[in-house]
Amino acid sequence: MDEPGATRQDAARAGAAVGSPAARRAVLRAFAASGAVAALAACAPGTARPGSRPASGAPTAGAGSTASTTTGPATTPSPTTTPSPADASSPAATPEPSGSAPAPVTPSRAEVVATYSGRRPTYWGLSAPGVVEHAGPAARAAGSVVLTLDACGGPRGTGYDTDLIELLRRHEVAATLFLNHRWVTERPGPARELAADPLFEVTSHGVRHLPLSVDGRRAYGIRGTRDVGQAYDELTGNNETLEELTGAPVRWFRPGTAYCDDVAARMARELGTPVVGFSVNGDGGATLGPAQVAAEVRRARPGDIVIAHLNQPSGGTAEGFAKALPRMLDEGTTFARLGDVLPDAPR
Repeated sequence: MDEPGATRQDAARAGAAVGSPAARRAVLRAFAASGAVAALAACAPGTARPGSRPASGAPTAGAGSTASTTTGPATTPSPTTTPSPADASSPAATPEPSGSAPAPVTPSRAEVVATYSGRRPTYWGLSAPGVVEHAGPAARAAGSVVLTLDACGGPRGTGYDTDLIELLRRHEVAATLFLNHRWVTERPGPARELAADPLFEVTSHGVRHLPLSVDGRRAYGIRGTRDVGQAYDELTGNNETLEELTGAPVRWFRPGTAYCDDVAARMARELGTPVVGFSVNGDGGATLGPAQVAAEVRRARPGDIVIAHLNQPSGGTAEGFAKALPRMLDEGTTFARLGDVLPDAPR
């Protein structure tokens, strides 16, 4: 960060010359500092995203930012005075209520099971009601795309694409990283490094990389969570590990394969970790070659959420991004983390 006093106007001027790293830092800084942002309302293995979706899958507003979203003027605390001996026996003043609403209480497993057991899903796929598929008006207004990178874990999913991560760092391109518990367990060093880098936002890709279902439906041959209790475990089981890494609450969730049903999507939102989908499939589940990756990523427009993978270094993701990102930056595209552009999600 170059100048702590930067304003949204500074960022807007910088957006006209986003070819410089300093200008891109100004855009990211303005997102985090601007109160106006707060006021604005998958691992899909080897398949391109279907071009059509049912009306019931319309995207809704997403979840919260890790940056401060206070919009009102700051209050200056009254100076503290040392009481005189004559005042020593006076009763202490009762502090006034802060006026801030208490944080919502996260339901327990038993409460979620009691609430959602017996509910029958009416949707299964990539676009369940409540899934965040677009980055919202703040991203569109700023000309920003949100890159999301999954690390899936498991027998063939614990790789680490250092070329891709270093590419993002070199160009100062922000991204939101969805880390599976198995990947974090196998790659504790890189996980800590990524969590400590302010360029990246780290959040959850679940525990066992399962589709999120309340009745065991399958996606790409992978059976999803079999009931409400198992869906709860997949949604929450990685949180403590990630919170120890980042020092902050987990704010987003992406299921294995990115598939979920509408009941599970509602559960995720109530638990404070809305399901995040995508609008651009950047690497086809880490199966596309470099030229295809470049073409898909360059399709992204302001407000889009791009999905790709950081755990398949032998694939074409890094090389494809290397072809696409410099051109997009030269054309004026900026990149933001989900928490920079989406307000708190309603429960």
